[in-house]
Amino acid sequence: MLKKVQLTNVHTGRKSTTVVDTGTDENALVGSGKTPVETAEVSDIKGIDETIQRLTTKTNSLEDRVSLFNGLAKCFDRNIPIIKSFHLQANRVKTPRFRGLIADVAQDLAQGEKMSDAMAKKTDVFPPDIIALIRAGEEAGRLPEIFRRIGGSQKKTSRILKKLKSGMIYPAVIICLGIGVVITMSFTLVPAMTKLYAQLGSDLPAATKIMMKFSEILLKQPWLVAIPVIGMFLFFKNWGKISSIPAVQSAFLKMPVVGGLVRKSAAAVAFRTLALLIEANVRLAVALDITAETAWHFHYKNFFEKVKLHIMAGMSMPDAFLIESHWLGDDGRMICGLMETAAETGSGTELLNEIAEDYEDELDTAANQIDKLIEPITIVILGSMVGLLIYAIYAPVFSLGDALLKK
Repeated sequence: MLKKVQLTNVHTGRKSTTVVDTGTDENALVGSGKTPVETAEVSDIKGIDETIQRLTTKTNSLEDRVSLFNGLAKCFDRNIPIIKSFHLQANRVKTPRFRGLIADVAQDLAQGEKMSDAMAKKTDVFPPDIIALIRAGEEAGRLPEIFRRIGGSQKKTSRILKKLKSGMIYPAVIICLGIGVVITMSFTLVPAMTKLYAQLGSDLPAATKIMMKFSEILLKQPWLVAIPVIGMFLFFKNWGKISSIPAVQSAFLKMPVVGGLVRKSAAAVAFRTLALLIEANVRLAVALDITAETAWHFHYKNFFEKVKLHIMAGMSMPDAFLIESHWLGDDGRMICGLMETAAETGSGTELLNEIAEDYEDELDTAANQIDKLIEPITIVILGSMVGLLIYAIYAPVFSLGDALLKK
């Protein structure tokens, strides 16, 4: 339920309004970030107002997630109590969902629940890999480091998405204009041209015939145009579920540029987690279990689960890595070589951290070059679209004289 909290400063009389997504007025006060020098008035948002608010407000903001985890890490570093640490984050986040989430988790913590269990209830905000990392941090006693790591990785993801969005603004505008021109022509020029050429008994170019078919759909069944729009909306809305399907993940690995980014991202998360757990003296079998649960790509889940089984059967870690190295792609042999070095020198955590750092550096480099990768693809798409559009519209005009002479 959405609740509106109006805060009034007792010294200046200045008012501010905050929206919190929670179930009780008490939690709404916590989520609003109310201070001792403010008075508050809570009211429910119902009916059409609530529907509009939910449709126009983000529910899962990456920026808020970054702010939450970085803020909690700083508080834990300074030994601030856990519940108080959550309360302090209320004014750092911007969306009603995260304000309510902070209040709800703080209430569960006050009732004695573990942090990972309380946050695991918010499945729409915290995916299983993040919850697994938090559980690992609780077991290792290194929550501040875990939270900093989550905040850092989410910040990198946010930066990549912003680069993608900024790089797609120009082509999106051009494509929308192109679609607008096609629709306009389909309602005006194409029907007249179709009638004229039908009277002359001449054939139209294939591209123009495609526009004619599109024109017929718009004129006779305009509702069919909404199907691809709705399909795209549902596709992006459920992208998290779609991207977790093994077949989809395997398809990503086969893509020329995307495959490398996906593998590096999954490997960086997995090896950093394993290094953290081993360094905290967590039992190796438990550490591999948690790492498998944390890995978001099924190749790495399978890899660490099978490595754990080999080790429980009495095999050494380098041998277990070597047997299952096919899950790691082209870097499998290199990683196995590092694990052999680690076994000889006793520097396992350092080398695991080194692997993760190398992958993270490569991801940072790729993030800085995303706009350069998008530019040539955009030029090809726009050039093809404009060329097809010009040909479809002007080819019949250029051949009109021949059709008239033939007639």
